[in-house]
Parts: sequence; C-alpha cells; structure tokens
Amino acid sequence: MKEASYYKKLKNKIVQCQLCPRFCTIKEDSKGNCGVRINKNGNLYSLVYEKPCTVHVDKIEKKPLYHFLPVTNIFSIATAGCNLHCLYCQNWEISQCKPEEISHLDLTSEEIVKKAIEEKCKSISYTYTEPTIAIEYFLDIAKLARKNKLKNIIVSNGFINKEPLKDFCKYLDAANIDLKSFDDKFYKELTTASLKSILNTLKILKENNVWLEITNLIIPKKNDNIEEIKKMCTWIKDNLGENTPLHFSRFFPMYKMLNIKPTPKETLLKAKEIALKTGLKYIYIGNINIENSENTYCSKCKKLLIERMGFTISQNNIKNGKCTCGKKISGIWS
Repeated sequence: MKEASYYKKLKNKIVQCQLCPRFCTIKEDSKGNCGVRINKNGNLYSLVYEKPCTVHVDKIEKKPLYHFLPVTNIFSIATAGCNLHCLYCQNWEISQCKPEEISHLDLTSEEIVKKAIEEKCKSISYTYTEPTIAIEYFLDIAKLARKNKLKNIIVSNGFINKEPLKDFCKYLDAANIDLKSFDDKFYKELTTASLKSILNTLKILKENNVWLEITNLIIPKKNDNIEEIKKMCTWIKDNLGENTPLHFSRFFPMYKMLNIKPTPKETLLKAKEIALKTGLKYIYIGNINIENSENTYCSKCKKLLIERMGFTISQNNIKNGKCTCGKKISGIWS
C-alpha cells in the first residue's frame, strides 16, 4: 500500500480524506466512500497504487477527444472504484466494486510509460473508472510521462477538490469531463454528487490551460429538458468559451436503470440544435450512427475539416491548426 496524499489526521486515529468534496471521515480499518482509501493505524493509504485493473490501447477519439491529436493511439489505464455511484454507470463492473473483488495487474509507473512507448502511443489516458481517486499512482505516471514527451489525459466525473486538482493540472494536457446534468437534484439522486463541485472543476481546468472537452449523456425524462440543456450550454459558453467541444451521448439501459429506453435520435438532434443556437461552435453526437454528427466543420466557412466514422478518421483537412479559409480551429493538433 502507498500512503495517500490529501488527508488530515484527527483524534483517536481517525482521518479525514480531503481528495474529493465528500471529505470522508474514516475510522481505523475503514475505507472512504470510494472504497480505495483505507485508514490503517491512523494513516490513510491507497489500495490501488500500482494495481491497475485494466490497461488498453485505444484511439483517442474513443475518450471522446475530437480536438486533441486526432488519429493517435492512447494508452488507457484504470483502477477499481469510484467516488460516484451513478445508477446508469456503463463501467459498473469495475467502478462499483472494491479493489479486492477484482483482478488486477502489478505495474509500476516506469512499466506503464514503457508500455505506452512500446505501443507507439502519443498519450496516456487515466480513464474508464474515476482516475482522481488513484491520484497518487496516476500523478507519478503523469510526471514520468511528461519527462518522456507523452501527453496526459483524464476522463473524469470532475468530483475532486481544488488543491489536488491543481496539482494534477501541472501535468495534464487534456481532459474530458462528464457533465452529467445541469440539475443538482439529478446529481444527488442519480450519482450521489453535486453539480457545483463539477462546475468548479471545469473552471479550474480552463484556468490552468488544460484542453477541455465535455460529454453530456442524455437520459430520457431525467436530463433531457430543453430549458436545462439551454442553461447548460449557456454556462459552458459564458464560463469556458464558445470553442469548447460538447459531446451529446446516447443513453442505453445499464446497471440499475434497465427500465429506461435508449435516447431517441430526435432528442439528440434537438440538443445539438439548442447548443448551436446558444453559440457553441463544436457540437458532436455519440453512441449512435447519425450522418455527419461526429464531423468537425469550420465555424467560419462551414467547410468539412475532419470526417469521422466511429473512432476512425477518413479525412483531416486541418493544416497547422487552421482551416484553408484561415480560421484558427481550437484544439491541440500536433
């Protein structure tokens, strides 16, 4: 076990974790809400340090990241556990289990970086579950990756406190944050988190120059309200900028929400229409085959810049970060 960062010692060998907004007070021999941080003799330890439950080579478009090093391979890594408990989690088999309940690999930071280089990956992605709860491990990897000229990416729920996030930001190049809803009631009832904390994370990432893209999974009758979507898009434009890519994603019945049907195509198209009318420039639709919904177009001349089919790209017309009309396309392209 590795001693955890971001905690405070209290009386009687009790500790308070300060990694995420839950601020778990943890008695001796007990774990925090995420299930991966344990109090042993008045010290807090990580149960997932150097113990990933999965490693895999992906296309970067899978994250999804559409404006960051397109077509490149990315080395994805995850550990067990999560500090949210979404009723519809698609990775619940690894996110909602305890570390001891699932098989794992034993891989040091050096071994992870070596594997990423051997696989000819340009980046390492901390993903699949919630990467921030394994911050001790992933921060060590990120530091070593930076030394080896690899990019670092998180795919996260955004439920993390300011201090650890700012420390992580020093080594992060890009992030996709799952903005699950723009309604705090939704967050509390379906995820056990709070909206305000996620919005704070988005602003901190922006302030620290981490390339940011957002995913919003639309669930029928839960977060598909037109006014809510409009408010969310307006907030993104006002606080993060009109060039922040937004990915609307189709819901499929999963985990504890098997009684809800998949998101209708019309709902996703309406959400995209609302986002564009709000003034956001780069809107995508995923988890469903809708013609042209994954393509990138110039916001000035409307020319097709990147044509995507799933995780593959059939053409890329962006040269030196620009459209042929001269318009700069927001993103990190090389």
